Amino acid sequence: MVDTTNANLLSSLSRRLIREGLLDEHEALSAQADAKQKNLAYIHYLSSTGRIDSDLLAYLVAEEFGLPYLDLDTFDSRYLPKKIVDEQLLRKHQALPLLQRENILNLALSTPTNLAAIDEIQFQTGLIINPIIVSEEKLHQALEASLETDIGALGDLDNAELEALEVDNTPVEDDNLSFDGSQDDAPIVKFVNKILLDAVRKGASDIHFEPFEHSYRIRSRIDGILHEVTRPPLSLRGRLAARIKVMARMNISERRIPQDGSIKLKISKTRSLDFRVNTLPTLWGEKLVLRILDASSAKLGIEQLGFDADQRELYEQALAKPQGMILVTGPTGSGKTVSLYTGLNILNTTERNISSAEDPVEINMEGINQVNVNAKVGLTFASALRAFLRQDPDVVMVGEIRDLETAEIAIKAAQTGHLVLSTLHTNSASATINRLMNMGIPTYNLAASLQLIIAQRLARKLCEKCKAPCDTPKQVLLNLGFTEEELSNNTIYKAVGCSQCTSGYKGRSGIYEVVKITDALADLIMQGASAREIDLKAREEGFIDLRKAGQKKVLAGILSIDELTRVTME
Repeated sequence: MVDTTNANLLSSLSRRLIREGLLDEHEALSAQADAKQKNLAYIHYLSSTGRIDSDLLAYLVAEEFGLPYLDLDTFDSRYLPKKIVDEQLLRKHQALPLLQRENILNLALSTPTNLAAIDEIQFQTGLIINPIIVSEEKLHQALEASLETDIGALGDLDNAELEALEVDNTPVEDDNLSFDGSQDDAPIVKFVNKILLDAVRKGASDIHFEPFEHSYRIRSRIDGILHEVTRPPLSLRGRLAARIKVMARMNISERRIPQDGSIKLKISKTRSLDFRVNTLPTLWGEKLVLRILDASSAKLGIEQLGFDADQRELYEQALAKPQGMILVTGPTGSGKTVSLYTGLNILNTTERNISSAEDPVEINMEGINQVNVNAKVGLTFASALRAFLRQDPDVVMVGEIRDLETAEIAIKAAQTGHLVLSTLHTNSASATINRLMNMGIPTYNLAASLQLIIAQRLARKLCEKCKAPCDTPKQVLLNLGFTEEELSNNTIYKAVGCSQCTSGYKGRSGIYEVVKITDALADLIMQGASAREIDLKAREEGFIDLRKAGQKKVLAGILSIDELTRVTME
């Protein structure tokens, strides 16, 4: 029941939300005040807080204002009208043209009170605007997808249409390929563009173009798992490879040896995409793998990586020291580079001279002297590291310690007043120490120079929209290492799957084992202890392993049991 003393202060939408039991009177008044203070539309404020389901809110808004409602999931985006409204206007007002019939334009909006949008778009187009209310969350996604893929992409072609495609072998002269329509004459170009942009929109990290004896397959790696995208006709294998090799500045006539290249695609005035391309001659043609390089990942805050509070503090303390070595370990694709770049981003100030040697440089960072290793001309990690030490460095990053020579120079740099960051391909912190010992590094040098070891994995996060309580038998969970107390105080969830995610998962989170080299661990290293002995001592010192770190995320509702088992399988 609404208090009559406050009734005149509540909007009609607030009163509707109170009647539906979605807000109480105090919450509604508070939300109205906050929205006004932040100069936000009330509906936008409610949607951004996540307190009310975005679709339900849109439906109630439409009912309250007497306007039609549309679930954008049911609308085929291929039929959206193009170039009717200026892109800047659409972005400014977060509006999406849905359908034009004669002089009437159906326009998707999330806020019916946005009269400025209706007036400006009506003035620009000369059309009568019919507003349609949609979920703000889905509107934003659909608008970005529509604007980014407005390149004349062909959509889903059948095999007959694909067989008729012709390749565009026009040499590319500009360093920045642009999706401005000039390259869209040949359907093969549009097809490749569509594959690349769809992969980026879905958050893929790699795209695989794979020829076999009787088929051709294209797959994308999303959240660490490969998913099949399409199977174009086998007859297109040469033309697809040629198109990508032209884009990557490769020799299209050379098909006998692997090649490396890169693509920089400018898809709008403000956004470009970078791809690292590698070809491999297989039995049935060239396989191509494109790694999508996300420069924004280098700017992640350390709080977004997924460290526990104690682990984060250990990493920040090690970064604050003027010398020593920090090692990040794990298999390929476990997020080591992002962890290192996040640390470098913290260190990247005008007072420090920072140099990095990488193979290759994946993310360009302003303020850091980055070197591409090139073994063919003698520029190895070791030679680059030697040069760094003559360049008055404060911080040095070595992409990977692969051999004794690089390890020795890195250790020496860490002992002579430099902070050294690097990676190693090992499975745990204790295995990292043994690996360096086996390379031939003296134990006293290891004990004196190592500051911190981070072993990590990337695990798929459960989709917040559709995750459901898990019905795994309690004894199974106890066998996995959970305690009675943990199971009684927390709910464990499983993946379900919905339109907003991939098989019940959306995004990834890091799982970390962070081990500081304490005096007790340094003594064990000096004695040449085994990985098992070092691991047991690390647990005694209070450092949790990967499995325990993963269990914490399961109990927090971030990971599923299946994903924990997959990522930390022993």
